Amino acid sequence: MTVARSTERVNPASIAASSTAGANARRSKLAAAVEPPIRPGPSTSTVAMGGRGIDGCITLVNSNLRLDVAPALGGGITRFDWRHDGALVPIFRPCVEPCSDTDPNQLACYPLLPYSNRIGNGHFEFSGRAIDVPRNRDDEPLPLHGDGWLGAWEVEEEESARVRLTLDRREGEPYSYRAAQTYLLDGATLVVTLDVENTGRDALPFGLGLHPFLMREADTELSAAAGGLWLCGDDWLPVRHVPAPPAWQFGVAYPMPSTLVNNAFTGWSGRTSVMWPKRRLSLTISANTDYYVLYAPPGEDYFCFEPVDHPINAVNLPGGGEANGMTVLAPGEKLTREFRFTVERTGEVGLRRRTRAGVKARRKGAIAA
Repeated sequence: MTVARSTERVNPASIAASSTAGANARRSKLAAAVEPPIRPGPSTSTVAMGGRGIDGCITLVNSNLRLDVAPALGGGITRFDWRHDGALVPIFRPCVEPCSDTDPNQLACYPLLPYSNRIGNGHFEFSGRAIDVPRNRDDEPLPLHGDGWLGAWEVEEEESARVRLTLDRREGEPYSYRAAQTYLLDGATLVVTLDVENTGRDALPFGLGLHPFLMREADTELSAAAGGLWLCGDDWLPVRHVPAPPAWQFGVAYPMPSTLVNNAFTGWSGRTSVMWPKRRLSLTISANTDYYVLYAPPGEDYFCFEPVDHPINAVNLPGGGEANGMTVLAPGEKLTREFRFTVERTGEVGLRRRTRAGVKARRKGAIAA
């Protein structure tokens, strides 16, 4: 975590010139594309650069990965793929045909800021002040995930394997802020950096996170050790903190739960592994946060592992947001978080060993639970 006062001043004309130059350079590099060439693999479709109906859709590519980003759709990701033998293997659930009215929950990933998940009653108290947070979705009774995922972001810098987007919410209430997110392909790792600066007149608790939709198959396994979790009520707001039950400790590679999970986990190490044994692929997720939200709906081809720096409704939990992972930013102060997603090929022997260990631990946990 980094908290610092921001003093930068950005010239809009220079941003536009830099963005145009960067776009031209990126297109030239992509025209010469690195080997092997990108070709759709089984059950995948390649979203052409420029998107389908979204002006300014951006493709980043290197020899290992491909990333498609839609600045107009909350600066979110529409695809994140592993490149193997000329094919694209989806790591995040792809948004196959994004368009201008695509719902953000159909994306592959989007940012969470200036807070994650729901705020109870759209209200909290902070520093003797009553803070009202408006609803931001017609289909949601509570404010959800802030407004970064719902805004159109601007392209500030653009290269073949890196793009930096910005969002200006200085007129926002109660949260007034400027934000940036940077996507970088570094070998087999996608690095996502989120920054938020308080541009308001008063201090407020801020939080950051990511909401990726990961591919889920019959043999998908998860290793994400955590010390505890918040049990939720019917409104998905936390009601009680408990130690993680054995069946949900995910200390080793566990098969994905067959029942619904939609909880905030605490005491996370900041490192998680997702494994797809039949694919012989693994994904390591790392972040400088202490929490994650796991949303695993049964019967779907995806699940969400959301690295965040605070649990659901943190501002209304005992002690408030600051006692539950959020960072109080005074006017002009900035918060930065980094999230890394590393894709690797895995050996069959190692996978069989981890699978057997995970099944045994899962059975033991189910009995104990």
